[in-house]
Parts: sequence; C-alpha cells; structure tokens
Amino acid sequence: MRVYELAEDLKIPTKELIWFLNKEGIKVKNHMSTLDKDTVELIKEVITMDKKKKGTENKPPLKVLEINKLPNLKELSSQLKISLSEILQKIMQFGTITSIDKEIPVNILQHLVKEYGYKIKFSVKIKNSINFQKKDEIVKSISKPPIITIIGHVDHGKTTLLDSIRKTNVTKEEVGGITQRIGAYQIKIDNKKIVFIDTPGHEAFTTMRARGVKATDIAVLVVAADDGVMPQTIEAINHAKAANVPIIVAINKIDKSNTNIEKLKKDLSKYGLVSEEWGGDTLMVEISALQNKGIKKLLEAISLQAEMLELKANPNTPAKGIILETKLDKKRGIIGSVLVQDGSLKVGNYFITGLSYGKIRSLTNDKGKNIKEAGPSSPVEVVGFYKMPQAGDYFQVVPDDKLAKIIINEREDEERNKIIEKSSKVSLDNLFLEIKEGNLDKLKLILKTDFQGSLDALQEAIKKLKIENETVKIDIIHAGVGNITETDVMLASASDAIIIGFNIRPDLNIQKIAKSEKVNIRLYKIIYDLIDEIKAALKGYLKPKIEEYVCGQAEIREIYKIPKVGTIAGSYVLNGKISKNDNIRVIRDGKLIYEGKAASLKRFKEDAREVNAGFECGIGIEKFNDIKLKDILEFYTFREINDKKIN
Repeated sequence: MRVYELAEDLKIPTKELIWFLNKEGIKVKNHMSTLDKDTVELIKEVITMDKKKKGTENKPPLKVLEINKLPNLKELSSQLKISLSEILQKIMQFGTITSIDKEIPVNILQHLVKEYGYKIKFSVKIKNSINFQKKDEIVKSISKPPIITIIGHVDHGKTTLLDSIRKTNVTKEEVGGITQRIGAYQIKIDNKKIVFIDTPGHEAFTTMRARGVKATDIAVLVVAADDGVMPQTIEAINHAKAANVPIIVAINKIDKSNTNIEKLKKDLSKYGLVSEEWGGDTLMVEISALQNKGIKKLLEAISLQAEMLELKANPNTPAKGIILETKLDKKRGIIGSVLVQDGSLKVGNYFITGLSYGKIRSLTNDKGKNIKEAGPSSPVEVVGFYKMPQAGDYFQVVPDDKLAKIIINEREDEERNKIIEKSSKVSLDNLFLEIKEGNLDKLKLILKTDFQGSLDALQEAIKKLKIENETVKIDIIHAGVGNITETDVMLASASDAIIIGFNIRPDLNIQKIAKSEKVNIRLYKIIYDLIDEIKAALKGYLKPKIEEYVCGQAEIREIYKIPKVGTIAGSYVLNGKISKNDNIRVIRDGKLIYEGKAASLKRFKEDAREVNAGFECGIGIEKFNDIKLKDILEFYTFREINDKKIN
C-alpha cells in the first residue's frame, strides 16, 4: 500500500502521516512510497489508539443549551450572544435557512451549537412535537476543483504559463475574452476541473487574507531555470507559507542553454521547498511555457496535490465565496467577479458581501455564457449589487433581503466601532502589555534592508537574540532587500506582524497605507538599536519614544553649482511644509543616502524661513553636494509622545 492510500484510509493528511512514519523510524521519501502489509497494520493500530486517546484528553465539557422552542436565526443569535453575521457564516455549512423568521431545522441547530461548545437539552414538549432528521438524510460534501494562483519573480514566465494553459484548454475565440474581465477561469484535465485565479499572486495571499478569506488552495511557484531564486521568488514563497498554502514548483525555461536545475533545487531547499527526489514533499515539474513543454505534467501534479488535500464542498447549500474584481458598467451597473468556493449560486439569490448586499439579476460564466446556477469552484460575473464591494470581500448567500439589511447594518456599526476604538495591532510599544495579558506568544517580523549584506547581518543578530521571557518567540515571516512595499504592509496586516526597515525610507503612500491598516513600521540605521529595542519591549521597560515627524518632502528637479557656495538643489515641494530649521535626509530610489541639516533655503534668491507644498525653492545641504535629479529631500523634526511607560 502507498503512503497516500493509507492516509486516505486513516482520514488524516498525507503530510502528517509522512511526519509520523519518519518519527517512528520508518523512512519514507514521499506520498508515493510503498509500505508492506505488517507495517500498514501496525500503523493503523497505533494511530487509531492515538485518536481515541486524544479524543478523551483535554476535552472541555460541552455547555448545556436548554431549548423549549425551536429558535429562529435572530433568537439563536441572541441566546448564544453571537452576531448575526458570524452565526450565518457558520450555519450555512450545515444546511439552508429559508428566512430569518422561520425556525432553524433541528439537525442544523444541533451541528451549529456544537461548533460553539454547546449541547442541546430539548424539553419533553418539544421532543414530542418535532421530527429529528436521520444522519443519512444529511447531504454529504463532495470533491471540488482546486483553486490555483500562479506566483513568482517578474519575467520568470507567469503570464506565459497562464497563456499556455489557457490556450490548451479553450478555443481561439475564448482566449482573452471573458477571462480578462472575470479574473479566473476553469480548465479540464482528464475530466477533472482546475480553477486558475488570473490576478496578481500576492493579492490573493495578502489583501484577501487580511480580510480573513483564503482565496487559494494551491500556489504554483514559477522559477526560471536560467535565472534561479530571485528576491520576488523568496517573497512569493513567504507569502504562500504565511497563508498556509501548499506550493508546487514549476521550473520554467528549461529550453534555455544556460540552466542549472540541480543548483536551483538546492537554492529552493534553503527556503523549505525540497523536491520529492531529494526526499522532500514538494512537487517540482520542469516546463517550457513558451514551447508548451511539460504543461500537461504540471496540470497532473496539480490534480495529484488536490487529491492529497481532499478538497470538499456541498453544492446543496447556499453559496459562499470571494469577490475577485469589481467594476462599474454604465448600462449594467455594478459588476462583481465572484469565485464560488462552496455551495451553489443561483439567479434570484439574495447575498451579502463586505458592507454591500444585493440580489442576483444575472450570472455569466468564464466562457461568457449566461447561466442560471454556478456550483463550487466556479468563477462568475454577478450583476445585482446595490453598493460597490471591495476585491477580497467575503461573499455569502442569505435567505432574504430583510436579513441582508440587518447584517449590513450590524457590520456598518462594527466598522464604526473599529475606527473609534484604539488599534489592537501589535507594536514594540505595546508588546509587553500584550505578553502580560496572554494575547501574544510570537513576535512576527518583516525585515526590509538596503543591501543583502545588511539583511544577512540583521537576520543573524535576531537569531542570536536570547529572549529571557521564554513565552514569546521571534518569527521572521518575510525578509527582503529593497524598499517597503504595499504587499509587505498587507502581509503584516494579515499576519499581525511588525515591519522593520534598515537604512530605507518608505514613501508617503506606503506610510498612509500602513497607518490605515494599523501596521507598525520601525526604521533603524544601527542594528544594536534595533536589538536593544526588541529586548526592552520584551522585558517591559521600553522608554517612551521620541517620535520623528516628517514635515514635508521636496523633489530635486534642477542642480546648480555655485562657486564658493556649493551645490544647490532646485526643488519642488511635493507635500507638507519645509523649513530651514528642520533636519534633512536625502533619499534615492527608496534608500537613505545622507542625513544632516539644511545650509540654505531660498525663494527667488531671497532667504525663506519655510516653503509650502506646490512651490519651488533652492535648497543647500550642509557638508553634502552629491545630489542627483529625482532625489527626494525629506525634512523632519522630533517630538515626544506622551504614552505611559509600560511596566
């Protein structure tokens, strides 16, 4: 018997079984390894006993919920003290609710309350008046097509691979048609469907994950055989791992002469992607997207990985999914591209998504055809939104518009409260408080530096950091060279991580996004300052910080060299207000070049005390003349924050 067959019999993940076998001294390379009969019987016996043991240990007793009358959705929400929005999301896993005012069927009620740690005690009267649904009447889930996102470094062939897959599965008339608008499409391999999300890879893992939605079942990492592991390759791996999504590696451009596939596999192994032939569990397929080589083998690998994941869905329940894209059409109104993940979506259904709701007026599939119904893993265009939703919003069918309006009002109130309430996002300033209150057992960091040498030194310093408080570990979830990007901020938001910047400066747009997402960005020039601050935060005596305040930024558009004076930067003030008394730093391509003071500030050859945004000026910098066109001059000062000291 093969490993994956035994995993199916035992109803446990294949990876978990491989780990268990190796732990017990039974060496297996991958899911295709063969086990003899005696080993199979022994493993079955051990795991079955272990399951029974775990089932009785550390299991909290269920609370009792007395039921004298079958409740409707609103009544149950009140009894369990759970919002309608949350309870509806759970309830749809077990069956259909036709109205907010109708009684919840007994079988659905029993499943639902168990999810929240309750068991039902029915009164004698209600026991005699209701029919209990038999177990075999409950509809079971069926296998569903996997949802795939293709990720990787720029120019490694992601788009070419998508085009190659699409062309082998659709006609010429369909290529580039509805797919470009819908953001996803289906293909078939051996009569099995596979769904590809045709949106930027990181968006599927960050923006959507930040809203609590898992958009992807499997990630296909494209790595060029002639180029190897590059910065965005590492970034893509970290984003997929943070989202807990399995990775299949597509080694592309094997038709090139200057390839070294063995070196590439060795480099990938440094990031936890070890090929099966090397004893790991990562599927790696060699392809040439340009010449259409190995594409079928890659699709077969995706199909095999999907079988191992045992993806399930119930087409007989109301639809749940995510919004991939949105747009406004002058004739048809708001149109949303929806990926149905579970259940079935039908014309006429009422739905909620984010802070929007609506009624399905029309459905269009990925081939551009109008349809009446879409099942699990179906990408569709939906017309019928009353308000524009956001990409990444969770989409769910509801019984009627009455319930939809109640839930949307509830969500709008929650959104207002979130804005009013103080952010609970972790920062170095509130770190000890979070540890003390038991809310934190891991400090997650994203590291971005100016050069690879700085990154290596920083990672090494953090690894060597001895934490006296053993209840908290430090986890570097992503590290890279270059300026802080929007995907870094969204990953930090989704993972509740702190971004550490070393010798770099995020631009104003990134700072605004970080502020909006309540992400803590800490910037350093000296490694020891960073290490000391983390130590201090963990120990609980981080001093009240002196906050840096950016007064304004100017862009160098002309350079003048004046004898006996030096180099003058003819500049345009982009934002804020700059002053000669402020500190000044020179930023080039997101990297810090110099810090000092302004030597002079002039308007039309006259000295100026300050210059506002939208005006031109001449700026001289003390002891620095190596300026270039397009350099950003950032003016800043310091101010004390009146936060309380953490003890």
